[in-house]
Amino acid sequence: MGKVVLVTGANSGIGLALCERLLSHDAQLQLCLGCRNMQRAEAAKHALLVSHPKAQVSIIQLDVSSVHSVLRAAQEIRHRYNRLDYLYLNAGIMPNPHVDYKAFYKGLFSGRAIHMFSTGEGLLTQKDTLTSDGLQKVFATNLFGHFLLVRELEPLLCRPGCSSQVIWTSSSNAQRSAFCLDDIQHKGGVEPYSSSKYASDLLSLALNRRYNSQGVYSSVICPGLVMTNLTYGILPSFLWTLIMPLMWLLRMFTNTFTLMPYNGAEALFWLFMQKPETLDPLAKYHSLTSGLGNNYTQPRKVSTDNYVILTLCLQHPSPFPFHFKMDIDDTISSALYEKLLALEHTVRMKLKDEDLGHTS
Repeated sequence: MGKVVLVTGANSGIGLALCERLLSHDAQLQLCLGCRNMQRAEAAKHALLVSHPKAQVSIIQLDVSSVHSVLRAAQEIRHRYNRLDYLYLNAGIMPNPHVDYKAFYKGLFSGRAIHMFSTGEGLLTQKDTLTSDGLQKVFATNLFGHFLLVRELEPLLCRPGCSSQVIWTSSSNAQRSAFCLDDIQHKGGVEPYSSSKYASDLLSLALNRRYNSQGVYSSVICPGLVMTNLTYGILPSFLWTLIMPLMWLLRMFTNTFTLMPYNGAEALFWLFMQKPETLDPLAKYHSLTSGLGNNYTQPRKVSTDNYVILTLCLQHPSPFPFHFKMDIDDTISSALYEKLLALEHTVRMKLKDEDLGHTS
Protein backbone atom coordinates (compact mmCIF):
# COMPACT_ATOMS: atom_id res chain seq x y z
CA MET A 1 0.00 0.00 0.00
CA GLY A 2 1.29 3.44 -0.91
CA LYS A 3 1.79 6.21 1.61
CA VAL A 4 -1.40 7.55 3.16
CA VAL A 5 -1.73 11.35 3.14
CA LEU A 6 -4.52 13.49 4.61
CA VAL A 7 -4.67 17.19 3.68
CA THR A 8 -7.14 19.56 5.36
CA GLY A 9 -8.34 22.55 3.36
CA ALA A 10 -7.45 20.67 0.18
CA ASN A 11 -10.09 21.96 -2.25
CA SER A 12 -8.31 25.18 -3.29
CA GLY A 13 -5.23 27.36 -2.94
CA ILE A 14 -2.11 25.95 -1.33
CA GLY A 15 -3.84 22.74 -0.25
CA LEU A 16 -4.92 21.84 -3.78
CA ALA A 17 -1.54 22.84 -5.21
CA LEU A 18 0.15 20.55 -2.68
CA CYS A 19 -2.10 17.63 -3.67
CA GLU A 20 -1.22 18.15 -7.33
CA ARG A 21 2.49 18.18 -6.54
CA LEU A 22 2.28 15.10 -4.32
CA LEU A 23 0.50 13.06 -7.01
CA SER A 24 2.98 14.21 -9.66
CA HIS A 25 5.80 12.97 -7.44
CA ASP A 26 4.23 9.73 -6.18
CA ALA A 27 1.34 8.26 -8.12
CA GLN A 28 1.04 5.34 -5.68
CA LEU A 29 0.09 7.33 -2.59
CA GLN A 30 -3.41 7.27 -1.13
CA LEU A 31 -4.57 10.87 -0.91
CA CYS A 32 -7.51 11.95 1.24
CA LEU A 33 -8.92 15.48 0.88
CA GLY A 34 -10.43 16.80 4.10
CA CYS A 35 -12.82 19.60 3.11
CA ARG A 36 -15.74 21.46 4.65
CA ASN A 37 -17.63 21.99 1.38
CA MET A 38 -18.29 18.65 -0.33
CA GLN A 39 -19.23 20.22 -3.67
CA ARG A 40 -15.86 21.96 -3.85
CA ALA A 41 -14.16 18.79 -2.63
CA GLU A 42 -15.72 16.80 -5.50
CA ALA A 43 -14.55 19.45 -7.96
CA ALA A 44 -11.01 19.30 -6.55
CA LYS A 45 -11.01 15.49 -6.72
CA HIS A 46 -12.21 15.61 -10.33
CA ALA A 47 -9.48 18.10 -11.27
CA LEU A 48 -6.80 15.90 -9.69
CA LEU A 49 -8.09 12.78 -11.43
CA VAL A 50 -8.13 14.52 -14.79
CA SER A 51 -4.38 15.07 -14.56
CA HIS A 52 -3.75 11.81 -12.64
CA PRO A 53 -6.43 9.34 -13.82
CA LYS A 54 -4.94 6.35 -11.97
CA ALA A 55 -4.47 8.17 -8.65
CA GLN A 56 -6.15 7.01 -5.45
CA VAL A 57 -8.00 10.12 -4.30
CA SER A 58 -10.81 10.13 -1.74
CA ILE A 59 -12.64 12.91 0.06
CA ILE A 60 -14.03 13.26 3.55
CA GLN A 61 -16.23 15.97 4.99
CA LEU A 62 -14.21 17.78 7.62
CA ASP A 63 -15.02 21.16 9.09
CA VAL A 64 -12.23 21.79 11.60
CA SER A 65 -14.23 24.61 13.19
CA SER A 66 -16.80 22.03 14.37
CA VAL A 67 -15.98 19.53 17.12
CA HIS A 68 -18.74 17.21 15.92
CA SER A 69 -17.36 17.28 12.38
CA VAL A 70 -13.80 16.56 13.52
CA LEU A 71 -14.90 13.60 15.65
CA ARG A 72 -17.06 12.14 12.86
CA ALA A 73 -14.33 12.59 10.25
CA ALA A 74 -11.66 11.06 12.50
CA GLN A 75 -13.88 8.03 13.11
CA GLU A 76 -14.35 7.58 9.36
CA ILE A 77 -10.61 7.98 8.69
CA ARG A 78 -9.82 5.32 11.31
CA HIS A 79 -12.34 3.05 9.59
CA ARG A 80 -10.83 3.59 6.11
CA TYR A 81 -7.13 3.37 6.92
CA ASN A 82 -4.90 1.42 9.25
CA ARG A 83 -2.13 4.01 9.13
CA LEU A 84 -1.47 7.66 8.33
CA ASP A 85 1.95 8.68 7.06
CA TYR A 86 1.39 12.41 6.53
CA LEU A 87 -1.14 14.72 8.14
CA TYR A 88 -1.11 18.19 6.55
CA LEU A 89 -2.94 20.66 8.78
CA ASN A 90 -3.53 23.29 6.13
CA ALA A 91 -7.11 24.55 6.59
CA GLY A 92 -7.36 28.09 7.92
CA ILE A 93 -9.44 31.25 7.90
CA MET A 94 -8.94 34.99 8.27
CA PRO A 95 -12.50 36.34 8.56
CA ASN A 96 -13.51 39.97 8.08
CA PRO A 97 -9.99 41.36 7.67
CA HIS A 98 -9.65 45.10 8.20
CA VAL A 99 -6.72 47.11 6.91
CA ASP A 100 -5.25 50.11 8.65
CA TYR A 101 -5.13 52.20 5.49
CA LYS A 102 -3.09 54.93 7.10
CA ALA A 103 -0.42 52.39 8.00
CA PHE A 104 -0.82 50.80 4.55
CA TYR A 105 -0.15 53.97 2.56
CA LYS A 106 2.60 55.02 4.94
CA GLY A 107 4.31 51.65 4.64
CA LEU A 108 3.80 51.43 0.88
CA PHE A 109 6.23 54.27 0.27
CA SER A 110 8.72 53.41 2.98
CA GLY A 111 11.59 51.01 3.43
CA ARG A 112 9.23 48.65 5.29
CA ALA A 113 6.98 47.89 2.29
CA ILE A 114 8.35 44.37 1.77
CA HIS A 115 8.10 43.53 5.47
CA MET A 116 4.57 44.96 5.65
CA PHE A 117 3.31 42.91 2.69
CA SER A 118 5.14 39.77 3.79
CA THR A 119 3.88 39.68 7.37
CA GLY A 120 0.89 42.00 7.64
CA GLU A 121 2.40 43.17 10.92
CA GLY A 122 0.71 46.33 12.17
CA LEU A 123 -1.60 46.25 9.17
CA LEU A 124 -4.33 43.63 9.65
CA THR A 125 -7.06 43.12 12.22
CA GLN A 126 -10.04 40.76 12.11
CA LYS A 127 -13.48 40.57 13.67
CA ASP A 128 -14.02 37.09 15.07
CA THR A 129 -17.24 35.17 15.73
CA LEU A 130 -18.31 32.14 17.76
CA THR A 131 -18.81 28.58 16.52
CA SER A 132 -21.79 26.41 17.45
CA ASP A 133 -19.53 24.90 20.14
CA GLY A 134 -19.08 28.32 21.76
CA LEU A 135 -15.45 28.65 20.67
CA GLN A 136 -13.81 31.56 18.89
CA LYS A 137 -14.03 30.62 15.22
CA VAL A 138 -10.48 31.50 14.16
CA PHE A 139 -9.03 29.63 17.13
CA ALA A 140 -11.27 26.62 16.49
CA THR A 141 -10.50 26.48 12.76
CA ASN A 142 -6.81 27.27 12.70
CA LEU A 143 -5.76 25.51 15.90
CA PHE A 144 -8.15 23.61 18.17
CA GLY A 145 -9.89 21.56 15.48
CA HIS A 146 -6.52 20.42 14.20
CA PHE A 147 -5.31 19.68 17.73
CA LEU A 148 -8.38 17.51 18.30
CA LEU A 149 -7.84 15.79 14.94
CA VAL A 150 -4.27 14.85 15.90
CA ARG A 151 -5.50 13.49 19.22
CA GLU A 152 -8.21 11.42 17.49
CA LEU A 153 -5.82 10.03 14.88
CA GLU A 154 -3.14 8.92 17.36
CA PRO A 155 -3.74 5.22 16.57
CA LEU A 156 -2.93 5.81 12.89
CA LEU A 157 0.01 8.13 13.51
CA CYS A 158 1.72 6.23 16.34
CA ARG A 159 2.79 2.87 14.93
CA PRO A 160 5.70 0.80 16.30
CA GLY A 161 8.72 0.84 14.04
CA CYS A 162 7.27 3.49 11.72
CA SER A 163 7.38 7.28 11.55
CA SER A 164 4.76 9.82 10.52
CA GLN A 165 4.69 13.56 9.96
CA VAL A 166 2.28 16.25 11.14
CA ILE A 167 2.83 19.42 9.11
CA TRP A 168 1.23 22.78 9.92
CA THR A 169 0.70 25.63 7.48
CA SER A 170 1.69 28.57 9.65
CA SER A 171 2.41 32.14 8.60
CA SER A 172 4.92 34.96 8.83
CA ASN A 173 2.04 36.78 10.54
CA ALA A 174 2.50 34.47 13.55
CA GLN A 175 3.47 37.20 16.02
CA ARG A 176 4.30 36.54 19.67
CA SER A 177 2.86 39.95 20.57
CA ALA A 178 -0.61 38.83 19.39
CA PHE A 179 -0.69 35.72 21.59
CA CYS A 180 -1.63 35.61 25.28
CA LEU A 181 -1.45 32.40 27.30
CA ASP A 182 -4.28 33.65 29.52
CA ASP A 183 -6.49 34.16 26.45
CA ILE A 184 -5.56 31.38 24.04
CA GLN A 185 -8.78 31.90 22.05
CA HIS A 186 -7.94 35.60 21.62
CA LYS A 187 -11.34 36.71 22.88
CA GLY A 188 -10.03 40.09 23.98
CA GLY A 189 -7.91 40.98 20.96
CA VAL A 190 -8.24 42.04 17.34
CA GLU A 191 -5.59 39.79 15.76
CA PRO A 192 -7.04 36.26 16.10
CA TYR A 193 -5.33 35.04 12.92
CA SER A 194 -1.87 36.07 14.10
CA SER A 195 -2.56 34.60 17.55
CA SER A 196 -3.75 31.27 16.14
CA LYS A 197 -0.75 30.92 13.83
CA TYR A 198 1.68 31.70 16.64
CA ALA A 199 -0.14 29.12 18.75
CA SER A 200 0.31 26.53 15.99
CA ASP A 201 4.07 27.16 16.11
CA LEU A 202 3.99 26.58 19.86
CA LEU A 203 1.81 23.49 19.55
CA SER A 204 4.08 21.93 16.95
CA LEU A 205 6.95 22.06 19.43
CA ALA A 206 4.74 20.54 22.15
CA LEU A 207 3.71 17.70 19.83
CA ASN A 208 7.34 16.90 19.16
CA ARG A 209 8.13 16.77 22.87
CA ARG A 210 5.17 14.44 23.43
CA TYR A 211 5.18 12.21 20.35
CA ASN A 212 8.72 11.94 18.95
CA SER A 213 9.34 8.85 21.09
CA GLN A 214 6.31 7.27 19.38
CA GLY A 215 7.57 8.06 15.88
CA VAL A 216 5.45 11.18 15.23
CA TYR A 217 7.23 14.36 14.14
CA SER A 218 5.68 17.80 13.75
CA SER A 219 6.89 20.69 11.58
CA VAL A 220 5.62 24.14 10.62
CA ILE A 221 5.97 25.96 7.33
CA CYS A 222 5.41 29.47 6.07
CA PRO A 223 4.11 29.59 2.48
CA GLY A 224 5.25 33.17 1.93
CA LEU A 225 2.95 35.80 0.45
CA VAL A 226 0.57 33.78 -1.72
CA MET A 227 -2.41 35.07 -3.64
CA THR A 228 -5.34 32.88 -2.55
CA ASN A 229 -8.99 33.47 -1.65
CA LEU A 230 -7.83 34.30 1.87
CA THR A 231 -5.36 36.91 0.62
CA TYR A 232 -7.70 38.48 -1.92
CA GLY A 233 -10.23 39.11 0.85
CA ILE A 234 -7.87 41.53 2.59
CA LEU A 235 -8.16 44.37 0.08
CA PRO A 236 -10.75 45.49 -2.48
CA SER A 237 -10.18 44.01 -5.94
CA PHE A 238 -9.29 47.38 -7.51
CA LEU A 239 -6.44 47.81 -5.04
CA TRP A 240 -5.04 44.39 -5.89
CA THR A 241 -5.19 45.39 -9.56
CA LEU A 242 -3.07 48.45 -8.77
CA ILE A 243 -0.68 46.67 -6.40
CA MET A 244 0.05 43.41 -8.26
CA PRO A 245 2.54 44.90 -10.77
CA LEU A 246 4.43 46.41 -7.82
CA MET A 247 4.45 43.07 -6.02
CA TRP A 248 5.92 41.27 -9.03
CA LEU A 249 8.58 43.99 -9.16
CA LEU A 250 9.32 43.68 -5.44
CA ARG A 251 9.79 39.93 -5.87
CA MET A 252 13.09 40.73 -7.57
CA PHE A 253 14.32 41.98 -4.18
CA THR A 254 12.83 39.46 -1.76
CA ASN A 255 12.35 35.70 -1.83
CA THR A 256 9.22 35.70 0.36
CA PHE A 257 6.80 36.80 -2.38
CA THR A 258 5.89 33.33 -3.63
CA LEU A 259 2.61 34.73 -5.01
CA MET A 260 1.37 31.51 -6.69
CA PRO A 261 -0.15 28.59 -4.70
CA TYR A 262 2.22 26.16 -6.45
CA ASN A 263 5.18 28.16 -5.12
CA GLY A 264 3.63 28.55 -1.68
CA ALA A 265 3.33 24.76 -1.38
CA GLU A 266 7.09 24.33 -1.87
CA ALA A 267 7.99 23.79 1.81
CA LEU A 268 5.01 21.46 2.31
CA PHE A 269 6.18 19.37 -0.64
CA TRP A 270 9.83 19.51 0.45
CA LEU A 271 8.95 18.11 3.87
CA PHE A 272 7.24 15.15 2.17
CA MET A 273 10.64 14.04 0.92
CA GLN A 274 12.57 14.44 4.19
CA LYS A 275 13.34 11.95 6.93
CA PRO A 276 11.26 13.43 9.78
CA GLU A 277 13.77 12.53 12.49
CA THR A 278 16.35 14.80 10.82
CA LEU A 279 14.14 17.90 10.98
CA ASP A 280 14.56 20.66 13.55
CA PRO A 281 11.52 21.19 15.82
CA LEU A 282 12.55 24.82 16.38
CA ALA A 283 12.73 25.71 12.70
CA LYS A 284 9.99 27.12 10.54
CA TYR A 285 10.42 25.92 6.96
CA HIS A 286 9.82 28.74 4.50
CA SER A 287 8.62 28.45 0.91
CA LEU A 288 10.76 30.90 -1.05
CA THR A 289 10.88 31.99 -4.68
CA SER A 290 13.73 33.87 -6.32
CA GLY A 291 13.20 36.80 -8.63
CA LEU A 292 13.79 34.41 -11.54
CA GLY A 293 11.03 32.11 -10.33
CA ASN A 294 13.12 29.33 -8.75
CA ASN A 295 11.45 27.67 -5.76
CA TYR A 296 13.35 26.42 -2.73
CA THR A 297 12.92 25.76 0.99
CA GLN A 298 14.87 27.38 3.80
CA PRO A 299 14.63 26.58 7.52
CA ARG A 300 14.92 29.52 9.88
CA LYS A 301 15.65 28.74 13.48
CA VAL A 302 15.56 30.90 16.60
CA SER A 303 17.30 30.01 19.84
CA THR A 304 14.85 29.58 22.71
CA ASP A 305 17.29 31.42 24.95
CA ASN A 306 18.03 34.63 23.09
CA TYR A 307 15.98 34.34 19.88
CA VAL A 308 19.04 34.81 17.67
CA ILE A 309 18.23 33.97 14.07
CA LEU A 310 20.33 31.17 12.62
CA THR A 311 19.59 30.96 8.90
CA LEU A 312 20.38 27.61 7.30
CA CYS A 313 20.46 27.92 3.52
CA LEU A 314 19.62 24.58 1.88
CA GLN A 315 19.81 25.65 -1.73
CA HIS A 316 19.89 28.75 -3.91
CA PRO A 317 20.41 31.24 -1.06
CA SER A 318 18.91 34.62 -1.84
CA PRO A 319 21.20 37.69 -1.88
CA PHE A 320 18.38 39.54 -0.14
CA PRO A 321 17.48 37.35 2.87
CA PHE A 322 14.48 38.51 4.88
CA HIS A 323 14.37 36.91 8.30
CA PHE A 324 11.39 35.97 10.46
CA LYS A 325 11.70 34.67 14.00
CA MET A 326 10.15 31.48 15.23
CA ASP A 327 9.89 33.04 18.64
CA ILE A 328 8.90 30.06 20.78
CA ASP A 329 10.06 28.25 23.89
CA ASP A 330 9.32 25.04 25.76
CA THR A 331 7.69 26.64 28.78
CA ILE A 332 4.97 28.49 26.86
CA SER A 333 4.59 25.57 24.45
CA SER A 334 3.98 23.08 27.28
CA ALA A 335 1.58 25.44 29.03
CA LEU A 336 -0.45 25.88 25.85
CA TYR A 337 -0.64 22.12 25.38
CA GLU A 338 -2.00 21.65 28.90
CA LYS A 339 -4.60 24.37 28.33
CA LEU A 340 -5.71 22.69 25.11
CA LEU A 341 -6.02 19.36 26.91
CA ALA A 342 -8.19 21.02 29.56
CA LEU A 343 -10.36 22.64 26.89
CA GLU A 344 -10.67 19.32 25.09
CA HIS A 345 -11.91 17.72 28.32
CA THR A 346 -14.46 20.51 28.80
CA VAL A 347 -15.72 20.23 25.22
CA ARG A 348 -16.02 16.45 25.40
CA MET A 349 -17.95 16.64 28.67
CA LYS A 350 -20.30 19.19 27.12
CA LEU A 351 -20.92 16.90 24.14
CA LYS A 352 -21.55 13.97 26.49
CA ASP A 353 -24.08 16.00 28.47
CA GLU A 354 -25.81 17.05 25.23
CA ASP A 355 -26.01 13.46 24.05
CA LEU A 356 -27.50 12.38 27.39
CA GLY A 357 -30.02 15.20 27.15
CA HIS A 358 -31.09 14.08 23.67
CA THR A 359 -31.61 10.46 24.77
CA SER A 360 -33.54 11.26 27.95
